[in-house]
Amino acid sequence: MDSGLAGKSPRPGMTTNVWQSMPDKFDITLNINGRDYAVRAEARRTLVDVIRDDCGLTGTHIGCEHGICGACTVILDDEAVRACLMFAVQAQGKKIRTVEGLANGDTLHPIQQAFIDHHGLQCGFCTPGFLMLAVNVLERQPDISDEEILDVLASNLCRCTGYQNIIKAVRAAAAEMRKGAT
Repeated sequence: MDSGLAGKSPRPGMTTNVWQSMPDKFDITLNINGRDYAVRAEARRTLVDVIRDDCGLTGTHIGCEHGICGACTVILDDEAVRACLMFAVQAQGKKIRTVEGLANGDTLHPIQQAFIDHHGLQCGFCTPGFLMLAVNVLERQPDISDEEILDVLASNLCRCTGYQNIIKAVRAAAAEMRKGAT
C-alpha cells in the first residue's frame, strides 16, 4: 500500500536533502575518569553502550535499558545519571566518572571498602550503579541523614541483598568520608 509519502520531507518546509545529509556517525571525545576517549558513534547510541563497547570500560553495567534499575549509573558533571537514558553525543564536553575511576591506584575508595567490609554485594551486577549513586550523594551531602540515604538508594534495584548491607555500607562510607574530610 502506497502512503503517498515516498520522497517527501519528514517536516513541512524542509527538503529531503537536509535529512539525507545528516552524518551517520559523529566524532566525539568523552572525558571519562580524567582520560579523553575519541570515538565515532551514531547519534542513537547510548552513553552506556559507548562507555562499554568503544571505551572498553565494562564496569558500568547494562540492566533494564529503561532507567529503572540503576545498574548503568555514572556521574556526569557531578550529577548521578542513568547512562542508558542518555545519548553518548550528549556527553561531549562533560566529565564522566565510572566505577573504574573510584579507586586511587591500589587504594579503594571508602565506598568500595565499605561494600566489602559490610557485605554490600552478592552477585555484583547492581554494585557499580550503587557505588556511583552513593559516591555522588555522599560527595554532595556529607552529612546526609539515614532517611535521606534510604530515599536515594531506593532509586536503584538489587535482587540479591535485601538492601540492609548496602545501607550499612553507605552509612559506614559516609562516616569514613566525613572523617577523611576533616
